[in-house]
Amino acid sequence: MQNKVLSLLGIAMRGHNLVSGELQTVEAIKNGSACLVIIAGDASGNSRKLYSDKSSFYQIPYVLFGTKEQLGKAIGKDERSAVAVCDAGLARAIQKHLGSHDTADSEFGGMNGENKNT
Repeated sequence: MQNKVLSLLGIAMRGHNLVSGELQTVEAIKNGSACLVIIAGDASGNSRKLYSDKSSFYQIPYVLFGTKEQLGKAIGKDERSAVAVCDAGLARAIQKHLGSHDTADSEFGGMNGENKNT
């Protein structure tokens, strides 16, 4: 399950449907191009709060998943605290694979918010 999500992130990056880095991720959330925000489970408390608050305010679903190292490696970059998936189909596929982990108590964190298309 985890490998599939990481593979989908790599596909999103190669297809130019993913942004990473604090400024780009926050901008994608604000301008509505983000369909799903993935926050590393080991991101600092301030980073997690920033991304979760912005995502909640702009009604973008977000998940806590993996580590900064795993997110960065999946997209061919250095460590990343968060990434934003900007393709609705890929975002749904990732959410589907994370569906069995839909509570905040789960290993990878939980989903927050509804699909923004509902």
